[in-house]
Amino acid sequence: MKVYENIPIAKLTTMRLGGPARYVIEVESRDEVPEAIKFAKEHELPIWVMGGGANTIGHDAGFEGVILLNKIMGFEEHVGGDKITIKVGGGVIWDEFVDLMSKRGYTGVEALSLIPGTVGAAPVQNIGAYGQSAEDTLVAVEAYDLIKEKFVNIPKSEMGLEYRRSRFNHGADEGRYFITSVTFELKKGELKPPFYNSLQRYISTHGVTDFTPQNIRRIVCEIRNEKLPDPKVEASAGSFFKNVILNKREVAEAELKNIPVWKNQDGSGKINAGWLIETAGLKGGELGGFRVSEKAALILINDSAVSYGDLVRARQEIIDAVKEKFGYELEQEPVEIPER
Repeated sequence: MKVYENIPIAKLTTMRLGGPARYVIEVESRDEVPEAIKFAKEHELPIWVMGGGANTIGHDAGFEGVILLNKIMGFEEHVGGDKITIKVGGGVIWDEFVDLMSKRGYTGVEALSLIPGTVGAAPVQNIGAYGQSAEDTLVAVEAYDLIKEKFVNIPKSEMGLEYRRSRFNHGADEGRYFITSVTFELKKGELKPPFYNSLQRYISTHGVTDFTPQNIRRIVCEIRNEKLPDPKVEASAGSFFKNVILNKREVAEAELKNIPVWKNQDGSGKINAGWLIETAGLKGGELGGFRVSEKAALILINDSAVSYGDLVRARQEIIDAVKEKFGYELEQEPVEIPER
């Protein structure tokens, strides 16, 4: 367990905003989790659990508490027939896990390639992309309960998974658990159509007939590298706004307005927030130190801003523009570390 003092949150997050955290602890093993929690409680400080900082925003005042960085590695697997059950350390880089599974021919996460962050963050946000989501293959998580001060196993059925939501980031249990490992079940096979819109466009344009996990991963990586900035080079928090979720009636209304909708089997659907932002005329726009990406309007890039207030103004300008043109209220996707 490594303990650091007064570390700028801007150095821990890919959006590069935020003042100092009183303490930052790198937790490298399951056994270190109770020790880190004890440290925070002895100092009477609040706790914030974080992985790679790719979906996190800091405030100017920083955090008068303890940030726990999940650095727990490791894989444990059981193969039976065409299925694999694999327990992955919460600090493993998500894309490394996807790469491993895709190379071995297991389907279920290949469309989630290049999503930044750690495995432990995947169930928290119920990450998703190109028609797949974490919940498709999730089995359970092992976590340390900060309230009961013990390790617990939580099955998928008790995670409260919805679009970009879970019990881990909403409601009474928000911030309650430090996820030490995540168990997935995948199977040999291929992603089946219908494919997500941008993935289908690529497949149709290039005449792709190989839908193996490794090839779908290759395609998704190519699409993402073409459209999305590398957060190591350009400061951003990934997809900044959630897609707009619609019920069956709202889907029909959107289609009457010629708004492209990705429809689910039950008739519900969603609108790509990036399409709304681009069509509202903001793609490539400069917003006080921030820039709406010229390649993917869903990405907000921090070119020169150093203040959370700059982000608030840029965010509101985008929300207002989309609301005025389409009537939809965009919702921010990245979470925010509480102010001190």
